[in-house]
Amino acid sequence: MGKDHIQNKIRTLRFFKDEMTQKQLAEEVGVTRQTVAAIESGKYSPSLELAFRISNVFNVTLDEVFTYDSSKDKFKKK
Repeated sequence: MGKDHIQNKIRTLRFFKDEMTQKQLAEEVGVTRQTVAAIESGKYSPSLELAFRISNVFNVTLDEVFTYDSSKDKFKKK
C-alpha cells in the first residue's frame, strides 16, 4: 500500500488552532516533531491510535483529519 493513499489536513488544522506548531502538536500526542512532520508531509502513516489522538487534539472526527484515496488501492475489486 503506497503512502499516497492517505492524505491529511493536519497543517490546516494546526493553522486554525492558534497557529499551533508541529512541536506543540507532537507534545500533545506524545511523539516527536519529526514524526508529526513526516505524517503531515505524507511520508509516514500514523497508527490508528495516534490518528485518533491527533483528531482529539483538534476536536474533530478522524475523517476530518485523514482521508483515504481508494482509487489508488491495488487491492480494490474490479
